[in-house]
Amino acid sequence: MVTDVVIPHDLWEEDKDTVITNWLVNDGACVKEGALIAEIMTAKVQFEINAPASGVLTIKEEVDAVIPKGGLIGTIA
Repeated sequence: MVTDVVIPHDLWEEDKDTVITNWLVNDGACVKEGALIAEIMTAKVQFEINAPASGVLTIKEEVDAVIPKGGLIGTIA
């Protein structure tokens, strides 16, 4: 089963887009549910993204990519 890694919808209301500032794990790495895997930045705040499931991470968007709320940044299978 594949789980999507997405930018959360519940960020600051006025921020529509985020920027991926850092991947904390490499593409193809095994991750555990809840582990920190990425950092993103809105216009006002930096957030951390946790793995929504355990498995192998496939990165879909690179550092500095601008992604809307709810946008797909990776998958875990």
